[in-house]
Amino acid sequence: MIREFHLADWFTLGNAVCGTSALFSIISYIASADVLHVYYAAALIFAALVFDVLDGRIARWRQKSSVLGRELDSLADVISFGVAPAIIGYGCGMRGLYDRFLLVYFVACGVSRLARYNVTAEDLSLETGKVSYFEGTPIPTSIVLVLMLVVAAWFDAIGSNMWFGKIQLPGGTLHPLTLLFGLSGSLMISRIRVPKP
Repeated sequence: MIREFHLADWFTLGNAVCGTSALFSIISYIASADVLHVYYAAALIFAALVFDVLDGRIARWRQKSSVLGRELDSLADVISFGVAPAIIGYGCGMRGLYDRFLLVYFVACGVSRLARYNVTAEDLSLETGKVSYFEGTPIPTSIVLVLMLVVAAWFDAIGSNMWFGKIQLPGGTLHPLTLLFGLSGSLMISRIRVPKP
């Protein structure tokens, strides 16, 4: 199978490796409470974004793309820009029952968004050969949420000091900041047209 990989696919794997490493970093933060691990996790998500941008550019430059590469890209994006940001949110203190629902919703929206893109990409590109717009915000936009959590960590506004505090609801807790994950997920599955660069 490895012999079927193109150069761009190796960059896509770099994306997945960075996302997985970010998960390990935030787990280290949960275990140690050393805020440096939050910064490491965020830096790894940024590195994943760099790999994600490069894999597409390399594929276009070399004019070598494949169905395998497209599927690999989606799987890597789910890890780096779906699961990892949600777990970073959880690690930073979004641990109430309603927080978890919103974080799971965010990941489910990201998975759905990528699946929709994979199914519709050919239809959207039939005339020009290139997809000119995304339907819904792309999943890598979740880096904004990660950057927000880095700023919060810098100001010691995570955990029990989380911005906007927490709300006690029947059956569990909600940190209002987690609503941004819900908003991001909803924008991903929306029909908003976002021009593709």
